[in-house]
Amino acid sequence: MTLTPLLQAGPVIATHAFAALAALLSGALQLALPKGTFLHKITGYLWIALMLWTAASSLFIHEIRLLGPFSPIHILSIATLIAVPRAIAAARSGKITTHRAIMRSLYFWALIVAGLFTLLPGRIMHHVVFGS
Repeated sequence: MTLTPLLQAGPVIATHAFAALAALLSGALQLALPKGTFLHKITGYLWIALMLWTAASSLFIHEIRLLGPFSPIHILSIATLIAVPRAIAAARSGKITTHRAIMRSLYFWALIVAGLFTLLPGRIMHHVVFGS
């Protein structure tokens, strides 16, 4: 494992990847924490900030161009930017089932599934994790 390809990719890609990894880890912690506590809320706001940065920064990454400068993964980024405020609104209005469903879906689709695609051969994270 080497961080060199990631660090050489530039600040947008590097901070995007580090935020996504931090969101993956803090999200796992968040899912394990007791719900409704102060720690749950603080960790949740950290996770939200990381997810918003990850989604927003991805809009400036154009390594795979299938639809002009964009790829299908950018649809997930826009969906994330819409879903995060919806999840917050749901929690604040007491719609905890909706909040939980949105947050779990974001964790699975925007972090796990999207993250797996970054490990495909030829992608930067493939080089980071597997070398060459």
